[in-house]
Amino acid sequence: MNLQSWPALRAHAASLAATSSLYAERHWKWLTLLLWIALMAGFLVTRWPQIHWLTLSDTDDNMRMMQVRGLLAGQDWYDLRQYRLSPPQGLDIHWSRLVDLPIAGLMLFFRAFLDQGLADRMACAIAPMIPLLPLMLGLGFIARRLAGGNGWILAAAAPFAAQMGISMFMPMRIDHHGWQLAFTVLMLAGLIDRNWLRGGIVVGVSSALSIAIGMEMIVYLAAGGALIALRWVFKEGAARRMLPYALSLTGATSLSFLIFASYANRAMVCDAISPIWVAIFAAASAGMALLALLPLKSRTARLGAGIVVGAAVAAFAWLNWPQCLSGAYQISPELEKLWLANIREAKPITVQSWSLIVPLMAIPVAGVIGLVWALWESRKDGDRLWAWATVGLMMLFSTSLLFWQLRAGPAAQLLAIPPAAWAAYRLLCLIATGRPWARALAVLGAALIAMAVFATPLYPQMNALWAKATGEAPKPQKPAATARRAAINKANGRCRSLPALEVLDQLPPATIFTMVDLGPRLIATTHHSAVAGPYHRNGAVILDMHHAYDGPAEAFRPIAARHHATYLLVCPGFPEGTIYQSRSPRGFYAGLIRGDVPGWLKPVPLRTGLTLPYTLYRIDYSAPR
Repeated sequence: MNLQSWPALRAHAASLAATSSLYAERHWKWLTLLLWIALMAGFLVTRWPQIHWLTLSDTDDNMRMMQVRGLLAGQDWYDLRQYRLSPPQGLDIHWSRLVDLPIAGLMLFFRAFLDQGLADRMACAIAPMIPLLPLMLGLGFIARRLAGGNGWILAAAAPFAAQMGISMFMPMRIDHHGWQLAFTVLMLAGLIDRNWLRGGIVVGVSSALSIAIGMEMIVYLAAGGALIALRWVFKEGAARRMLPYALSLTGATSLSFLIFASYANRAMVCDAISPIWVAIFAAASAGMALLALLPLKSRTARLGAGIVVGAAVAAFAWLNWPQCLSGAYQISPELEKLWLANIREAKPITVQSWSLIVPLMAIPVAGVIGLVWALWESRKDGDRLWAWATVGLMMLFSTSLLFWQLRAGPAAQLLAIPPAAWAAYRLLCLIATGRPWARALAVLGAALIAMAVFATPLYPQMNALWAKATGEAPKPQKPAATARRAAINKANGRCRSLPALEVLDQLPPATIFTMVDLGPRLIATTHHSAVAGPYHRNGAVILDMHHAYDGPAEAFRPIAARHHATYLLVCPGFPEGTIYQSRSPRGFYAGLIRGDVPGWLKPVPLRTGLTLPYTLYRIDYSAPR
């Protein structure tokens, strides 16, 4: 090739890159859609074993499956009781039907040309990935608003580096958390939208739909509303966002209550959309609408009026429903101690292992660094500075919640993506166009961002390098503890597996007494019923289970009889069971694992070629104690 042709080739390449960049910037929504379709297809392929074996690993996924099956089988739209838990009266589930709709729709679609089993598996595979599209579009919108250019590409793809966040959108993860996270990101996008009317509506409707699903994200939604009010105080004309927000919030919340609130949620309950929350949001919306319409010209006047209205709404809520402001679950101290305190995601990040903390915090830490850089660059642009401050406050708020409960982890990672992706985009721009010294620093920064992106697979190597650099030898693991953890993980997986549980269908339908956390999986994979599931509205039944396992053997049968249990299923090593063994070493369950089987428990033989991970006993109520 003639050397004289190199300038022409370089010019052609530069022209092609500029054209491609312009095309990507103009058609970012369609390209995001194509990226989502490609990734969805990839996940269907790579996750096919889990899809084939109906691996609904979380109790809530199994319960959601049962809720959708009940709906398609003719259960009342507003009746969310699960009648195969603690039959015949069933257990009250505090969810709504909103998340059931895409799952049920996909099941009906696939059942038209596939057998029911495969159709339901395909529905459970695809449905969780649907909210991934609005999540990617929301993050892309935020990136375009703050970074410009094609920074949206990094933001839209970044969720796949957030291991805890993206796990909520994986095939078979059919519970509602993915939808709530997507609505939270859309709310953030609306908060910084330059189109104030559209932004206000997006924030209001996203908040209302999240509330219709559940109350888990209410603190994030309240923070979003507070930021809208704060912007109204400091920016004259910001009423153009606050008024549509207030009207859309109360309108969409009221409509959601009418459409999705179950019979049980029409009572004065705190843990789901109910008349209480409709009234509180209506009062808050009315107050914000009034403020938006008042001709208040100074910041001082707006601040004073906002404080008065906010105090009035808070007093209205506190005087009428103080219990909802102190805790939505409303469970007894005993249930809190025996059950809720043992749930891992309800514990703060400070008690978790470093192998979880480091990968979880990598993206939020990168987000904080990117936020500081972005705030500095935007210091002379008031509008952009406020937008970055809004994103930063939401990110810092979500990260701080990790010190309350680990369940804030997915939101903390996803809300840290905008500043982290912005920093990555700026570094790439510096590498491409910066001066030599700037390129060198940008390469170093990009390497650090890459470490945050791949923090989960890199953690073991990073830990080893840290130990080598500091001279600190890794803390040796006791062989007994390592073996115990391995046994627990194996039991947790095998006892939940479809091949192991479907063997139980050899027996006529009956009620089986087993672990609280195994109940939803049991009813989703067999025709049997279970005594309980881990749902706080049914605290009395959960306490009965704990008392039965913690107490003496002679106390078990009366409790089992009260719940019409025919069989007892015991899975040695199941995580929940280890709690009973540790807490009550002289209790019924600990004795059972040691081999102290009462005479009134009769082993039930099951025909199978598998080595079953559990033992099934028939409870003989006629045998003497």
